Amino acid sequence: MVLDSLGKSLRGVLQKIARGSTVDAALLAEVVRDIQRALLQADVNVQLALDLTQRVRRRATEEKPPAGASLRDFLIRIIYEEIRGILGKERPFELKPKRILLAGLFGQGKTTTAGKLARYFQKRGVRVGLVAADVHRPAAIDQLEQLAKKVGAEFYANRAERRAEVVVREALAAFPPHLAIVVDTAGRSGIDAELIAELKRVRATFAPDETILVLDAAMGQSAGRSAEAFHQAVGLTGVILTKLDGSAKGGGALSAVAVSGAPILFIGTGEHLDELERFDPTRFVSRLLGMGDIQTLLERFEELTDKEAAEKAAKNLMGGRFSLRDMRTQLASLGQMGPFSKLMSMVPGLGAAKIDEKQLDATQIRLQRFRAILDSMTPQELDDPAVIKADRIHRIARGSGQRTQEVRALLKHYETTRKAAHGLASNRRLRRQLEKQFAAGETPSPE
Repeated sequence: MVLDSLGKSLRGVLQKIARGSTVDAALLAEVVRDIQRALLQADVNVQLALDLTQRVRRRATEEKPPAGASLRDFLIRIIYEEIRGILGKERPFELKPKRILLAGLFGQGKTTTAGKLARYFQKRGVRVGLVAADVHRPAAIDQLEQLAKKVGAEFYANRAERRAEVVVREALAAFPPHLAIVVDTAGRSGIDAELIAELKRVRATFAPDETILVLDAAMGQSAGRSAEAFHQAVGLTGVILTKLDGSAKGGGALSAVAVSGAPILFIGTGEHLDELERFDPTRFVSRLLGMGDIQTLLERFEELTDKEAAEKAAKNLMGGRFSLRDMRTQLASLGQMGPFSKLMSMVPGLGAAKIDEKQLDATQIRLQRFRAILDSMTPQELDDPAVIKADRIHRIARGSGQRTQEVRALLKHYETTRKAAHGLASNRRLRRQLEKQFAAGETPSPE
């Protein structure tokens, strides 16, 4: 999970409140001290952390809980609201054909982010064109071209042209209408006059709807200063924070950017092209505190490439007609939705504080093996598992690179799942039959 250390510390604070015999001055002092420590360890600005905890202390002391709410619940709500408050407001971001200019320093992840944005738009039905306007680094042009091919986006570059604004002008003329156009610009090791001048020329030519700064979360609190400088120079409409999943300074970057005046639009939560999320402070804090984020989980499901097959597999499972083909479809769906640890952090009551990370990793590895085994089966075996005998088990094991014990474990798991689903379906049919008999005024059959 993003900012896992901070999340664990804050969830520990909530558990301390829940376990306390009473909410008194001593517990409040301990809670405030623990929140301060958690925020400072996540690189949140010292003054910001102190101000936040002072507000928590003051509100818990002076405000009265709403009717029917306990002191414990009220204190948890105050903590939630105050942490939510330092992350800024959500800014609407329309998914429609628009012009997006990406800016940033060297090595912040602009080119990869351009590919992620293209994937984000295209999965939601908006065609994208990618423009390689980093005329100083041939490698950046090559990388963007590869990303465009991977996500199925249009691509434009002119490797002979050294003026970025000319490349952008040519791209606008070359692209078909009604595209979302993303321009990847050059970076520098620092904000200098040459960088800003080039950005201003490109912006004047491109006339972007969005000017977005890409920042590496590892910058910590200095991300805020960088956002302010770019905002003053070229008028940012938003920020994308990258590599937030692996940064101990992510809390500092998030809070610093939020107070810079440039809203956070997206966060990068991993290396894969699908790991870009709209930044919703409310959802983010809910997941951070282990309260779950069902909405994001549902959105992940909506993004599945073969949602109809996944829904059919689920219906077959609940109807007691579950095959190995259905199991393969469900495992493929889980794989598209992301790592187990991320999915579990979105479910209320199943946050990272309540599930062993090693157990999650082991489960993920086992399911990956199961998928490899299922991919090595013939259509007949997927539809009729009864034909899988010893010789077929050995062939499937060789084809999938797994041991025969793993193949037998999958078949055992399938049979257990099938029987459980069949039992649920039978109980459901029996209940419907009894309901019909009651409605008709009949005496239910003793069977």
